[in-house]
Amino acid sequence: MNDPKHVPVLLERVLELLAPSVTGDRPVVVDATLGLGGHTEAMLTRFEDLHVIGIDRDPQALARAGERLAPFGDRVTLAHAVYDEVADVVRDAGFDAVNGILFDLGVSSMQLDLATRGFAYAQDAPLDMRMNPDEGMTAADVLNTYETADLARVLRVYGEEKFAGRIAAAVVAARAEEPFSTSARLVELIRDSIPAAARRTGGNPAKRTFQALRIEVNDELGAYERALPAALDVMAPGGRVVVLAYHSLEDRFTKRTFAKVTTSDVPRDLPVVPVDHQPAFRLLTRGAEKASEVEILQNPRAKSVRLRAVERVAA
Repeated sequence: MNDPKHVPVLLERVLELLAPSVTGDRPVVVDATLGLGGHTEAMLTRFEDLHVIGIDRDPQALARAGERLAPFGDRVTLAHAVYDEVADVVRDAGFDAVNGILFDLGVSSMQLDLATRGFAYAQDAPLDMRMNPDEGMTAADVLNTYETADLARVLRVYGEEKFAGRIAAAVVAARAEEPFSTSARLVELIRDSIPAAARRTGGNPAKRTFQALRIEVNDELGAYERALPAALDVMAPGGRVVVLAYHSLEDRFTKRTFAKVTTSDVPRDLPVVPVDHQPAFRLLTRGAEKASEVEILQNPRAKSVRLRAVERVAA
């Protein structure tokens, strides 16, 4: 089931980076953010012996991806889980280690397209934003219960919103009259809280607040900070981890984590590095790679992507 609206970001570059790690006997790759299965479909098509373990916390996305990937039969294992459970998922699938892991972070195109999920600020919908709609607090819960300072922190840190304090104060004042339930009222309040000059640039002024609420509701950064080290731990020698990040905090954490595992812990002036002190991974990318202007024109979601990758070189 191809979805014309679902365009996998940096697809060819992802396939190129994973290719050297999936040449052995029955290689296994984890798509830790399965979504609608675009990257996985391409991997299974390109690499004929590959088995993919697809993880997603969103049951609707998992069901749609399952339909799309059905032609590949038992070459696909689907897991309803958060990606910080990657080690358990790999073990439950019957594997001790894997040859590759892909993280395509952020919100999926399906979640944005379904108005009832409340991720998109361009259409009025219930303020939900849960990637798993069966558990956890909603965006409305955050707006209606957080103290002003806590709400401002969420908007400032996760949304990088310059006017976080103004928006938070306006939300707290407005909810005293009527709790927030749908997105249109929030979008209007954000627009009224931001100076006119600031509204003229940077797209829809609600974008940063909606991003911040989504990250808070789903504990996205916390889950990723647990998931990436776990992914490195289940990587077989020669295996590769590829990360597509769209938020500066996610990319910063990826950069720090990759720097740590690709750097020796002995003094730099030591003439010979003992084998047991050599780094277990090597960097595959110099800095963060970005999408080309051509891809951004074809797929606007690629505009903010930052790609980094490492390869395990030692057991």
